[in-house]
Amino acid sequence: MPIDPAKATAAEPRTVPLSWDHKDVLLYHLGIGAGSRQGAPGAATDPRELRYTLESRLHVLPSFATVAGGGMALAGGLTAPGVDVDLAAVLHGGQSVVLHRPIPLRSAAGTRQTSRVEAVFDKGKAALIVLRADVADDDGPLWTCGSEIFVKGEGGFGGERGSTGRLEAPARAADLTAERHVREDQALLYRLSGDWNPLHADPEFAALAGYDKPILHGLCSYGIALKAVVDTVLGGEVARVRSYRTRFAGVVFPGETLRVRMWRDAPRPGSVQLTATAVEREDAPVLTDTVVEHD
Repeated sequence: MPIDPAKATAAEPRTVPLSWDHKDVLLYHLGIGAGSRQGAPGAATDPRELRYTLESRLHVLPSFATVAGGGMALAGGLTAPGVDVDLAAVLHGGQSVVLHRPIPLRSAAGTRQTSRVEAVFDKGKAALIVLRADVADDDGPLWTCGSEIFVKGEGGFGGERGSTGRLEAPARAADLTAERHVREDQALLYRLSGDWNPLHADPEFAALAGYDKPILHGLCSYGIALKAVVDTVLGGEVARVRSYRTRFAGVVFPGETLRVRMWRDAPRPGSVQLTATAVEREDAPVLTDTVVEHD
């Protein structure tokens, strides 16, 4: 079996230097659609968008943590001891980030990431690899990322199944709804931030994975949805975000539209619960079990 759970979880954590600057932040923001608001005239120079696209006004969306340094956490996790998987069998199942401080525009000397495989669960037809990555600099912790990676065909090894709990959407109507169009070239631009999986660019590779055409990165949808919350609920103040978690419930194809529904103070005060769906496919689920905790 390509995955050896005992070897993977017993391996020593890997610590690597991490670096980024304002150009990486700008590229990431463009990759999740900054500078465009449903094709509205003047969107590219809208002051609300320039906070993401102009270096003199720049702030950092917290989901940038998932690609800082070229997405080293996911790349390292899939090459950890005891893990040898086919990228065509890999699906991103969930993601979380906890912010300890606002993310700076550029990494400081001594910025480093320590990552490890926390667990490997047996989901029957798939294995679920749980990764943790802690990033710090000489002034202390910056953020902690958690990633859940499904590997199709690698379950059934008799391991623990892990949690199966789900967070239901509130029974009331959403407080706010935002729609974000995904450009046809969105995945091609987003992959320049470090996720080079050909599933998001190569039609032949996508076909091997069972898709009619390349799909959008789950982490791109993750960033699009967080930006919608920051822009509509949090007054554009990225520093108010304390944590953000999601479960990837379905795929998005470039050219589709994401509908983000938001509920304030759900599931508790100081949080926003949200769902994201694909409008053109009768609101097919994309993100579920999704919460932004904020000040």
